[in-house]
Amino acid sequence: MDNPDLTAAPSDEIRRTTCYMCACRCGIDVHIKAGEVSYIEGNRAHPVNRGVLCAKGAAGLMQHLSPARLNAPMKRTGPRGSGQFEEIPWEEALTLATDRLTRIRHEAPEKLAFFTGRDQSQSFTSFWAQNYGTPNYAAHGGFCSVNMAAAGIYTMGGAFWEFGQPDWERTKLFLLFGVAEDHDSNPIKMGLARLKARGARTVGINPIRTGYNAIADDWFGITPGTDGLLILSLVHELLRSGKIDLDYLARFTNAPVLVNGNPDSPEHGLFLRDADGKPLVIDRATGTLTPFDRKGVRPDLAATYQSEGHTHRPVFQHLAERYLSDAYSPDAVAGRCGIPAPRIRALAAELARVAFDEAFELPIVWTDFRGERHESMTGRPVSFHAMRGISAHSNGFQTCRALHILQILLGTVEVPGGFRFKPPYPKPAEAHPTPHCAANPDSPLDGPHLGFVQSPADLALKPDGTPARIDKAFTWENPMSAHGLMHMVISNAHAGDPYRIDTLFLYMANMAWNSSMNTRGVMEMLTDTDENGDYRIPYIIYSDAYSSEMVAYADLILPDTTYLERHDCISLLDRPISEADAAADAIRWPVVEPKRPGHAGVRGFQSVLVDLANRMKLPGFTAEDGSPLWSDYADYIANHERRPGIGPLAGWRGDGTDSGRGAPNPEQIERYKENGAFWMHHIPQEAQYYKPWNAAYQDWAVQLGIFDAPTPYLFQLYVEPMRRFQLAAEGHGDTQPPEHLRAHVRAAMDPLPHWSEPLEQQATDGTEYPVHALTQRPMAMYHSWGSQNAWLRQIHGRNPLYVPTKLWQRHGFAEGDWARVTSPHGEIVVPVAHMAALNENTVWTWNAIGKRKGAWALDRDAPETTKGFLLNHLIHELLPPRGDGLRWANSDPVTGQAAWFDLRVRLEKTTAPADAAARPDTGAQTSPVPPAPARVTRKVGA
Repeated sequence: MDNPDLTAAPSDEIRRTTCYMCACRCGIDVHIKAGEVSYIEGNRAHPVNRGVLCAKGAAGLMQHLSPARLNAPMKRTGPRGSGQFEEIPWEEALTLATDRLTRIRHEAPEKLAFFTGRDQSQSFTSFWAQNYGTPNYAAHGGFCSVNMAAAGIYTMGGAFWEFGQPDWERTKLFLLFGVAEDHDSNPIKMGLARLKARGARTVGINPIRTGYNAIADDWFGITPGTDGLLILSLVHELLRSGKIDLDYLARFTNAPVLVNGNPDSPEHGLFLRDADGKPLVIDRATGTLTPFDRKGVRPDLAATYQSEGHTHRPVFQHLAERYLSDAYSPDAVAGRCGIPAPRIRALAAELARVAFDEAFELPIVWTDFRGERHESMTGRPVSFHAMRGISAHSNGFQTCRALHILQILLGTVEVPGGFRFKPPYPKPAEAHPTPHCAANPDSPLDGPHLGFVQSPADLALKPDGTPARIDKAFTWENPMSAHGLMHMVISNAHAGDPYRIDTLFLYMANMAWNSSMNTRGVMEMLTDTDENGDYRIPYIIYSDAYSSEMVAYADLILPDTTYLERHDCISLLDRPISEADAAADAIRWPVVEPKRPGHAGVRGFQSVLVDLANRMKLPGFTAEDGSPLWSDYADYIANHERRPGIGPLAGWRGDGTDSGRGAPNPEQIERYKENGAFWMHHIPQEAQYYKPWNAAYQDWAVQLGIFDAPTPYLFQLYVEPMRRFQLAAEGHGDTQPPEHLRAHVRAAMDPLPHWSEPLEQQATDGTEYPVHALTQRPMAMYHSWGSQNAWLRQIHGRNPLYVPTKLWQRHGFAEGDWARVTSPHGEIVVPVAHMAALNENTVWTWNAIGKRKGAWALDRDAPETTKGFLLNHLIHELLPPRGDGLRWANSDPVTGQAAWFDLRVRLEKTTAPADAAARPDTGAQTSPVPPAPARVTRKVGA
């Protein structure tokens, strides 16, 4: 090969936008030469990554040039799943979609199920679905981390990642629980570097020691599904030793709030309230019953209140009584957790020592929501971070709640050195909408689809008590399913349970492969026919940028652009890029125009939705005279107002000088482009900590449009809405669960966190299936996108099953061996590799490496299709039958999150298949795009 010219300039121009190679949303400098992308590097001025860019971000060039890109709209010509399509003009494609969607909307809008995958425009897609009028909308959170998000919001008004971050500059002890390495990777890596430089200590709690855990100072190789037990044992030790922040608990949480202790009352277990509905406490100074927010009140954690022969105790006493139980002692939990009791005690002692012995003060004057002035802010330098690893279990909601409570007991949330919220969080659960589901022909839905229920009256039920949504979100089976249950949509639609749908409309959701449990079963459901030969799911519209496994199952394909060819809005109304010290949002914009062979080309999906809305004249998209309000998504971003003065983007509003609130500015997107595609607005110093209770922060948030009025609140150690569901199960109230679900609701909706064995494990014979099996995402991949990427494939082109030393030796494995892995649902035959840094009874592999032959424009003998595999074949979306005739989802009973990580398997050594390819072999797909050439060369600007 000729020697490259190292003196040549990499570009003629740099265009700054936002990365989409993971959910980090880093700023990138895209080098353009002769009108083409030549190179991508980090934007050093960007608040998220400050110039740091990971392998995924740099490889965005290969994503943009992928041979798997779809090139034109297509309609199916052969049997579903055959991959037989013909290209059609956009006008024909949009007419086909409009005609079908219009008919459904006129007859029964609930027969459209519109679900989106890992897009970052959920504020917009939900707005579209709401105005269309279907109750059946959600994004991928239900099979990702809704347990973490919902548990955090119900407990303290936010959770980890985009909700908040550690105080990287001041924390001295950092604990990671089950962190997914593909999410938020650059900020975490930069933060860990800062901690290492300062000599701060990091502890990893994860069955698998890779990535962040590999560089931790200490590692706890916990048994999967027992994180909640470990956390509550730490709570036990802190309570037993008196190492909790009593002042913080009394002032900022509902620990002193009195709980109705009359067992005969229909309000038993609810809070005592005054005539204005305010929770009541006992004032330590006067001994009287007092609203929690009265100026000068000193809430008492120990006082009780006697009324009509009954004792009403504060939340703190209920909490202490539960967790001081011997059932949560280190000795009691050590065997289940796989962590020796002395190590648990040592970790609790270290948490206490750093939180209290290394506490410090910042000389920052602030005023709390009760009007009390404070001369300083107390720092407790302990912080946590957690993600899918503790969330994707059927006990995940209560585990995440337990972790948030552990932080709160130490007084480390929203204080210097601890965990800090990012605007627009924190928000109490009551500040979010409740879910809506009333669908009527030719009408918008009566409100937002998703939200946070406060009582059984908020459930998404039809008048007859049956589920109103196809995924059964917000029902008695999973009342607090704030993100929906995307993993149940296809299964329920196929079964006609709770009703039949007409059209499944999916965006960037690879449900025919790695985004589904029971992968083979889902593929069969997508092609299954009834007794008349008609598909049980009658019509499927699918939009994606690439020829994924799901494409072959569509009836109509609407091809999306790559992220460098589109407008996107990373909004304060959705999932912004804020930092703890500042509100921030961002855009993507077409740094290059789409170029595809032929005449049809591709269009950004959000602009396609605007076009469809305009053709159907959907409310919210249509002016009074019937004309469209917006021509495309960029027009929507700049000119839509969610409420007066509040739009998708907060920067450069009005005449270009307003922030947060202000009239639409037609030049707004141009201002973002000039500023590196982001906007940032800093929080005043006196408002940067104690956000839920800090009057200065509340005023700042109102000024910016986050709130319309100050909204201070207490952290909820005891979640009263959950108790309302228990009361319904006990026979109180107008809305009650069906008889067969009373015990289920009573057990699941415990207002104080508890630990229970994961549901699938309860239903699985632990002797026959003794080994835990997990998947996790590698840093170099983002879901299924990365393993079609020419550069990233060189990092992860195959994925063995990693086996710990104990099992490796027991089964007599050697390098190059294969194993048969069996679950109650199926079996796989895969290559194995030895890994010592692993829980001794757990096997694992990387997810999203394995690909189906024929998909993604990969060669049919590519390593991803032969040595790559999925554990999804071993996991089912339903729990094993209980003998009651019901279809129980393999999900958390509180939120409905998919319980991916509850899998138990049997491991056996076996011979390699004759073709040395992993099993099962699902056969090859026919793709609408041709396989990539064996060799590609490219010279930009020649």
